[in-house]
Amino acid sequence: MRVLGVAIRAEPKVFTVSVLGSALYAAMTVATATVLGRVTEEVVLPAFRTGDTTAGALAGAAVAIVGVALFKALGVAARRFYAGLMQYRMQARYRRAVTRQYLRLPLAWHHRHPTGQLLSNANADVEAAWAPLAPLPMAVGVVFMLLIAAVSIVLTDLTVAVVGFLVFPAIALLNVVYQRRLAPVATRAQQLRAEVSEVAHESFEGGLVVKTLGREQAETERFAERADALRDANVAVGRVRGLFDPILEALPNLGVLAVLLIGSVRLEAGAMTAGDLVNVAYLFTLLAWPIRALGWVLAEVPRSVVGWTRVRSVLDATGDLPYGPHSLDGAGRAAELEVRELRFAYESDDESGDESDDGSKRHVLHDVSFAARPGQTIAVVGPTGSGKSTLTSLLVRLVDPADGSVLLDGMDVRDIRQGGVAETAALVPQQTFLFDDTVRGNVVLNLDVPDERVWEALRLAQADGFVAALADGLDTKVGERGATLSGGQRQRLALARALVRRPRLLILDDATSSVDPQVEARILNGLREAQQSEDGPGATVVVVAYRKATISLADEVVYIEHGRVLDRGSHSELLRRSEGYRNLVNAYERAEEEHEALESGDDERQDGEREDSDIKGSDIEGSEEALT
Repeated sequence: MRVLGVAIRAEPKVFTVSVLGSALYAAMTVATATVLGRVTEEVVLPAFRTGDTTAGALAGAAVAIVGVALFKALGVAARRFYAGLMQYRMQARYRRAVTRQYLRLPLAWHHRHPTGQLLSNANADVEAAWAPLAPLPMAVGVVFMLLIAAVSIVLTDLTVAVVGFLVFPAIALLNVVYQRRLAPVATRAQQLRAEVSEVAHESFEGGLVVKTLGREQAETERFAERADALRDANVAVGRVRGLFDPILEALPNLGVLAVLLIGSVRLEAGAMTAGDLVNVAYLFTLLAWPIRALGWVLAEVPRSVVGWTRVRSVLDATGDLPYGPHSLDGAGRAAELEVRELRFAYESDDESGDESDDGSKRHVLHDVSFAARPGQTIAVVGPTGSGKSTLTSLLVRLVDPADGSVLLDGMDVRDIRQGGVAETAALVPQQTFLFDDTVRGNVVLNLDVPDERVWEALRLAQADGFVAALADGLDTKVGERGATLSGGQRQRLALARALVRRPRLLILDDATSSVDPQVEARILNGLREAQQSEDGPGATVVVVAYRKATISLADEVVYIEHGRVLDRGSHSELLRRSEGYRNLVNAYERAEEEHEALESGDDERQDGEREDSDIKGSDIEGSEEALT
């Protein structure tokens, strides 16, 4: 009732009109029985007794029957239209509410909730929550109909009414048993819908891994296991409905038979007329179907409550990022960045809030501090798992720290209005995501900028060459997730997407790892030239880097290990005084050199094999010279 009350309070006018339509239908249903009783008594039976009737009598009967039918049809139309309108409005409203909540909730909350579950919350759960709204006005009208019919039947013949009314408590009792049997299996089915969605989404997202590692059969079996469980749960729901539905259908019909039986006896005794019997019997016949509307509402209630509970768990989730009233006003110049004693921990299972070291959180950053002057380039270097990507998320306020602060132009990012950080800072993450759209669409993302600015961003990202070579240039479709492009091309488009916004703070989280070193050097040199140019889109740059060539271009290097800043300074200074830093960057450099040596060795071996083949196939004298 609380769930239905939410919908009624949200759409009071629509609900009122639909209920009025249902009440009109109910009244006309009872009126139909009354009209048929009067027509039987005053037109049909006299015609049988005398052997003839008049055109006026037949016309009057027809007008009465058709008139009642038209009003009844009007009530049906109003009830169905406005009930559907109410249901779809509530579904749309709560889909939007859930989606807005997803956008408000921080990344830390999303880390704990699978994407498939979120899709299920926004779709299947919302639909289930408001499924009872379609039959609800009918059920309310049925109550009105029962009251009118009960009064009419009692006034017609009390004995027949008592016999017929025995059906109603039997139906009510059966419905209670029905709901208690249906609720647990419906809850299980709703949960399994979300699980099937989760498995399917994960398999599609990891399609490349599934294909390359030959996991098709394993993924098929994993999906089949959940799908079979969902099938069994739905079958269990069907079994319960299959058991109770026929009984619920039969009870009103048994009531009609009982009324006809007792009514015939009363008719023979002269206690009631044939018209009264037709009236009462027809009323019970008509009530048999509307009474089922109560059952339909009750049948949807378990799924509705489960869906509503799951939707509310999203809407009531805490942790959304609060915003301040201030704006950043530094257009045309690079931003000043300061990081003060940042601490951050990922929560495991609960959303317990701000307690630290409670066993449910894993700290990844500890008192991280550094600063970047406007136009400066900072390289963040550290081994895998040292917290570099988490740091980049904090810089653009995807999440908030447990302690400490991030300041842009001297202002804490938590005091900046919503959207202010995104207007100032741009992050190019490790994992590149492209939409199934054109090159232009992926770069501008609905930003209203001229093509000249798009090409400027592409040139800075060293992507203008391959984009110009595409069949349709900027209008070339790149496919889902940029499937038609290489990894390096996707990364350069993602970089252009950030640059086209001319950010004052640019954060590159290993954003050029799939780009060869020569292209990466040209990208970074282009960014440095833009920083130094008075007309260019200057920006303060924070880059998570591994390559020596990249690190050496930075004004300052921040060396992080185990979530702590172990040292800061220039690349050459850290090489001299930090053994851990020296070992790390040298290890990366050796790995790159070995990779390049393997590639060049393959090329030399192929060249040697071709030369050998040429020598063996010739008749040149002095083979030693030829070999030399």
